[in-house]
Amino acid sequence: MEIFFEGPVLWAQLDANMHMRHSAYADFAAQARLNMLDKLGMKAEELVALKLGPILFREELIYHREVGPNDYLKVTCVMTKSRRDGSRWSIRHEIFRKDGVKAATINVDGAWLDVVMRKLGTLPEHLYQKFKQLPVSEDYVEE
Repeated sequence: MEIFFEGPVLWAQLDANMHMRHSAYADFAAQARLNMLDKLGMKAEELVALKLGPILFREELIYHREVGPNDYLKVTCVMTKSRRDGSRWSIRHEIFRKDGVKAATINVDGAWLDVVMRKLGTLPEHLYQKFKQLPVSEDYVEE
């Protein structure tokens, strides 16, 4: 289990019930994905220069346990599905509290977007070779 983000829950991430608000889960997952790509050498600055970016089609959040003020979270990421060319993919995130309890699972389906043409695209070969190095789940499927 590789951790791609860890940090505290901030006051601004809480709702009126003193639980972490729903959209904060998505923010933690997004940061973990960016950190994962960065760790593999897929730098955000290079994607911006190539006018290519990740886009999500679906984001599913499954709550397991409450997260409260000052909880410290760890977020994992694994690819669960990908097209052979890496043009479309699915990633599962798991968010754990400091006590080791799994608080949430987030599943996303995405692709690469040419931000100029506003059309789905593919990674250049050098980035595709890095993308293929993402950690994969035990139930990983290549399409």
